[in-house]
Amino acid sequence: MIMRRLGVLLPALMVLALIGGCASDKDSEAPKKTVIALFGAMEKDDQAALLYVLDLPELMMSLNEDYALQTDSPRVFTNPEQILDDLTGEGKTKKTWFALQRIISGVNLTGEETATVDVTFVDKEKSKGYMTRFGLHKVNGKWKIYSFKTVSGS
Repeated sequence: MIMRRLGVLLPALMVLALIGGCASDKDSEAPKKTVIALFGAMEKDDQAALLYVLDLPELMMSLNEDYALQTDSPRVFTNPEQILDDLTGEGKTKKTWFALQRIISGVNLTGEETATVDVTFVDKEKSKGYMTRFGLHKVNGKWKIYSFKTVSGS
């Protein structure tokens, strides 16, 4: 009797374990997909799409570091439209980021609601790389980027 129940229960547990494993892989890829979507929206100059992947109020609070990479002093954005303009068209950040090779690599989940995605910008002419760590968190169940922190430039 026990063996019969175990025979039915074991396959069910295996299926649940597989589903759970797939869900965690999917969850870890979601922040990376958000970063990829950011670059896609920037490439198309699609400010409406940027609204879906950026947490603009949080980005407005980043006053100490300029995420355009190659700047002498941080710029201060006084409204969300300035950030959207900076990431599209002739914006400084768009021009800087798209002049460099972009490598999207590691995803680090910290709990279910926050993550970081490593993005390296490579200037091939100068043989220099800028390691950045994009901060993401869930807002209303969707991953949004709230920071573009430069970790190192080598």
